[in-house]
Amino acid sequence: MKKIISLLVVVMLFAVALTGCGKQEAGEPDTIIVAQGADAKTLDPHATNDQPSARVMKQIYNTLVAMDENMNIVPVLATKWEQVDELTWEFTLRQGVKFHNGEELKASDVKFTLDRMVGSGQVAHIVSFIESVEAPEDYKVVIRLKEPFAPILAHLAHTAASILNEKAVTEAGDDYGTNPVGTGPFKFVSWQSGDSITLEAFEEHFAGAPKIKTVVFRNITEGTNRTIALETGEVDIAYDIEPIDKSKVINHPDLDLIEEPSLAIAYIGFNMNKEPFNIKEVRQAINYAINRQDIVDTVLFGAGKIANSPIPPQVFGANPNVKEYEYNVEKAKELLKQAGFENGFKTTIWTNDNPIRRQIATIVQAQLKEIGIDVTIETLEWGAYLDRTARGEHDMFILGWVTVTGDADYGLYALYHSTQKGGAGNRTFFENPRVDELLEQARVSIDFEERERLYHEAQEIIVEEAPVALLYYSTQNVGLNKKVQGFKLHPAGHHSLFGVSK
Repeated sequence: MKKIISLLVVVMLFAVALTGCGKQEAGEPDTIIVAQGADAKTLDPHATNDQPSARVMKQIYNTLVAMDENMNIVPVLATKWEQVDELTWEFTLRQGVKFHNGEELKASDVKFTLDRMVGSGQVAHIVSFIESVEAPEDYKVVIRLKEPFAPILAHLAHTAASILNEKAVTEAGDDYGTNPVGTGPFKFVSWQSGDSITLEAFEEHFAGAPKIKTVVFRNITEGTNRTIALETGEVDIAYDIEPIDKSKVINHPDLDLIEEPSLAIAYIGFNMNKEPFNIKEVRQAINYAINRQDIVDTVLFGAGKIANSPIPPQVFGANPNVKEYEYNVEKAKELLKQAGFENGFKTTIWTNDNPIRRQIATIVQAQLKEIGIDVTIETLEWGAYLDRTARGEHDMFILGWVTVTGDADYGLYALYHSTQKGGAGNRTFFENPRVDELLEQARVSIDFEERERLYHEAQEIIVEEAPVALLYYSTQNVGLNKKVQGFKLHPAGHHSLFGVSK
């Protein structure tokens, strides 16, 4: 009997020891656990352009310059820059900056990064203005442009322009996306696919060591479960609190809810390479058949604004005068009849496992049934969703876009220029020569009034041609434990945890 009791004690002690070696707990003072609704797709900045990945990469990497919370350009890895002429920019690098592998940042790393980015199918559009990159000295970078490009600094502040270490990328090869090395305040530790990504403080960070020792990004798909995890103390920060759960966070004595306008738009895209979505009247009919106010009121509980244009109102180049598609079932039926689909048709709408998008899909399914369109909803895992829509396998899809640069070029060129079809962003496969011309002219002009005029016309054509059904401009929110100090929302939707403590 004594032997059995002794054995049980040993087993219990062993179990306790194992528990101590398990997951980081939100209650630990030197650990921040962040919940978001999807896992990162990759931690290679040149292989994706999605927000869940960007939120993690924001901690691992730095860019030459950044945009602060007021959308002003600030220095980061570059301490200063100069426009030598309309096609030449010189950047002076910060000295003594270390990568997580111990290598020192040199101009050759910046050249390697930007050259690699230009060759990437996923993010090349962000730096398509680059003709060449030179590294004449260890701490000097020269970027030569194909043509003048007004928003160059805003584009170099994009997460995709995070500076990589050439040696680390070369050594990791195809596995770099799961073995990232940056100069950021936190370095990569591990990734349990579909569950969590763990980072630890980089003590040699050029701006000093972070206040937090460990950051864990947890993938909690269901919004209600993220709120529960926040309420129970399982996580410290939870992104995207669902409308129905906001009051729980607001009324909880230990929690805060931060909510602000974002630079994001939600939309339904049509695959214009497939019938009947290659017919403008069909696309317009669907636009008229969607009751956007119903979506804003029912799904968002009013926390959104009906979108009339592809560009949110606070972004440079937004056109406030574009006429939105008003809810009009009879007009929708008339357009379907003109297109030869008086009796409707069958189709599918894709969404990922985002709960808000699933609700939107259900509402749109019911609304389109009123005009004879029989919609089947298909839900895909996030990575597969991005890959398969890039390949054009879909009929309709629900997505969002954040104009992170604060300039209309980023919100229009990637989604509506014909060279960006597929993975770069144009998943509708929209092609319009006049829109291409307008966007190209706006890119090279340094006259703000002219750029604004060009963008306004482009938006009018896009809305008329209807490659998408614009839904609403989003707000962004985050729930956090009151112990968390120093967290700030950024309009772009991804936030540095460098100054955060608890």
